Amino acid sequence: MSTEAVVTVRLVRSFSQRNYRPAVFRGVRLDQSVRDFMQLVRDDVTRREGLPPPFRKHAYDTMKIIHQPHGAKTNELVMSLEDDERLILQDEQTLGAAGVVNETEVAFFRREDYSQYKADPTTSW
Repeated sequence: MSTEAVVTVRLVRSFSQRNYRPAVFRGVRLDQSVRDFMQLVRDDVTRREGLPPPFRKHAYDTMKIIHQPHGAKTNELVMSLEDDERLILQDEQTLGAAGVVNETEVAFFRREDYSQYKADPTTSW
């Protein structure tokens, strides 16, 4: 198994308005903890060119696997609201143990926003 991967991180600013931006990370070590990867992404986002300020300053705190290579994609535009127990990454796990492989796509969002949207999944447009 390769110890490095390309991971696409979908930065979710708003679920109800379907406001998100993708960011690609190359050379991601799969043996690092989810907590360390989230911090790496937060640090990168604050200085990444081309991201509007609201995305740079958002309080991201949770990651969830959206898509893995050779798997079926969801019909949801932002991300699926199902299988949270299996797909939400736990801070203490390594990325590899959490199921992240090369070309995995994960969402990075604020847990409180997700819980509110999941309770009432209506969109603003």
